[in-house]
Amino acid sequence: MTQASSDQPKTIPSATVVIFRNCPTGGPPELLMVQRAREMRFAGGAAVFPGGRVDPEDYTLAARLLPDADPEVAAAKIAGVRETLEETGLVIALQGPVSAGLAAEARALLLEQGALAPLLDHFGWSLDLESLVPFARWSPQQDGSFDTRFFLANLSTGAVDIAVDATENTRLFWASAAAVLGMADAGEAQIIYPTRRNLERLALYATFEQACTHAREFPVGLISPYIEMVDGHKWLRIPDGHGYPVTGQPLEQVRRG
Repeated sequence: MTQASSDQPKTIPSATVVIFRNCPTGGPPELLMVQRAREMRFAGGAAVFPGGRVDPEDYTLAARLLPDADPEVAAAKIAGVRETLEETGLVIALQGPVSAGLAAEARALLLEQGALAPLLDHFGWSLDLESLVPFARWSPQQDGSFDTRFFLANLSTGAVDIAVDATENTRLFWASAAAVLGMADAGEAQIIYPTRRNLERLALYATFEQACTHAREFPVGLISPYIEMVDGHKWLRIPDGHGYPVTGQPLEQVRRG
């Protein structure tokens, strides 16, 4: 957990991966979005990036393979790899022979085992966590809230089969950041506040490489949204200096989770 003392909130460590692919028809890169089932307590019905909680097994694997790394970051990256495979069927940040058939087999094994370590042993894969680029960290810093680390990953051609898990999620789709924002503004998709802010930032980049360069210019710091009065109206804001082109939105327009 991210709790360091009794004075700090008891938050839930989680990880999210923003997966890029080249647009098949040219143009801006596309991102993989997951539409969550409406029944889900958090972000039900919303379009989000793949991800989920960091499990104890993720910390165990991180300590075994990367004993000198930051345990929170390493475990979050492993969680991102695991959750992406579970939710979408995509194999990311793993080295070794991978095909659509092997990915499907690995997903089935993951759902059975509930951890990534058995997959590494079974398929002879190794982790390539350096390919996951730290992008942001968001948390309201309240008891029971998620403390989410965002990472960037590049699928390049994206020529891999994907399929919704049909439990937590109901739909997968590829779209540029600008297109997802347009869908939300047209009422064709729902996005929560952190997703909107991150899509606005991601829409600045014409390539995955540009996104990585920009991300490295802004060392990841904790972003905790706060409420501020603007001309008599409540706005939900984030601090400046984290690389976001838009840092606030009227509270009545915000979907928070």
